[in-house]
Amino acid sequence: MLLSRRSMLAGLAVASVSPVAGGVQAAEPPPFPVPEDPPQERRDYAEARKHFQTRLLRRGPSPELAPPLGTPAGATRVLYRSGEQKELELIAWVSEHAPSRELKPAVLFLHGGNATGDGHWQLMKPYVEAGFVVMLPSFRGENGQMGYYSGFYDETSDALAAAEYLENLPGVDRERLFLAGHSNGGTLALLAAMTRRFRAAVPMSAGVDAWRYFSRYSDDMPFDDRNAEEFVMRSSVCFGHSLKCPTLLLRGTEERPFDRNHQLTIDRARAVGVSIDHRLLPGSHNAMVPGAVAESIRFFRSYGA
Repeated sequence: MLLSRRSMLAGLAVASVSPVAGGVQAAEPPPFPVPEDPPQERRDYAEARKHFQTRLLRRGPSPELAPPLGTPAGATRVLYRSGEQKELELIAWVSEHAPSRELKPAVLFLHGGNATGDGHWQLMKPYVEAGFVVMLPSFRGENGQMGYYSGFYDETSDALAAAEYLENLPGVDRERLFLAGHSNGGTLALLAAMTRRFRAAVPMSAGVDAWRYFSRYSDDMPFDDRNAEEFVMRSSVCFGHSLKCPTLLLRGTEERPFDRNHQLTIDRARAVGVSIDHRLLPGSHNAMVPGAVAESIRFFRSYGA
């Protein structure tokens, strides 16, 4: 029995299971070459993004089917703008807070999967209790919203637009803006932390290699796989030197382990003096998240939260 990646989406419905003859799935070759060693770019990722525009062969919504977003308890529903011309109006949830003279630290949390729901917001409670202002954005094409799913690239732009919204909220200390994310959100957190400065970042169960990701989920791939740069611009392993803040990578002991490309990302970041570390926490892909949130709070406090 093979579980779809959809089942990893905390707080939303679990996808159906697909039976496989004999209990073993035959390995199929990926539809494009997967490099053994992803290339190391000399360009800074933020600079590279200024000169690249993804080419989508399929324009449509997120591959994750999910209902429209409401407003979970303890959250305020806001709209933030993203897109080249700020043409997209996207939903985010922000923790209820009363601005005061004493500015508060803030956490931008990027959800897992390709849609969001109330279950994701429930995971934010420890941040609120620890005194952070929390923002959990949704991304283009999710939950019936505007825009097209791009497979991490344009969604990184949404994450950056959400960061700008959060740091400009009354009562938020823009010098103590922290970043975290789980699964697909961890992947986006790495790419966002390579684009602009945060105080510190904690990607949880992040992917670093777009070739490997889309070789597993090729049906979700909307871009032109004949252009290697499409993969490069979605792969943080190619830009380890571009990380702009202290970073802690977390992963569960029962999920896919840190592999050589995670280590390669770390090595490339450390080569230019970036403070980066990785740690295993007990649990599966989803079960490790509460512990990872607690670990991220400890990490953020070590950087002035």
